[in-house]
Amino acid sequence: MESIVTEHVEAYVYQKAKSGNQESGDTYFIHTEEDYFICAIADGLGNGPIARQSSQIIPKVLVEHHHETVDELLSRCNEHMFRKRGAAVAIVKIDYRQKKVRYSCVGNVRFYMLQDRVKMIYPLPVMGYLSGRPQRLKMQEYEYHPGDLFFLHSDGVALTSPKALLIGSSGSYELYRNVLQTIKYGDDATFIAGNLLL
Repeated sequence: MESIVTEHVEAYVYQKAKSGNQESGDTYFIHTEEDYFICAIADGLGNGPIARQSSQIIPKVLVEHHHETVDELLSRCNEHMFRKRGAAVAIVKIDYRQKKVRYSCVGNVRFYMLQDRVKMIYPLPVMGYLSGRPQRLKMQEYEYHPGDLFFLHSDGVALTSPKALLIGSSGSYELYRNVLQTIKYGDDATFIAGNLLL
């Protein structure tokens, strides 16, 4: 488990390869700056080393360019996918000063946010995957409030009731523990559970 805890955000990461595989085809990225937090999950097509070749591109791009917008970052990632297998990718960037969450995704990496313990936000991703071909990108933006929970996961994490899980969790660590109990190991599984504090 990797974690980030600051005055603004608390986040925990889980990752496990598909049963029988040494390597996960998923990769993730988390990073915090004074003004923002950014996280991403990339799910390489297929599983194992071939899938990982594609998904590993995403943290390499983000570590250098995390100051850019989520759509700019996805576009950069897409350019680097040329002649690769491809990957589903979601990027979430949280602006502490503007109190905004910005999200963009291509493929089946899911994002949920529980606002004020009541309102569930579930933006629909753009279908497909990053492959180096031109992509239609669609950044979505939401306000956040202290105490809001968010959850980002690859398709190896199957949630029957995301809203119930988020409502039933008092914070990000409890959400992490609650989701962990539901994990089945038939696929690569990666998730990031987070709590916005300020």
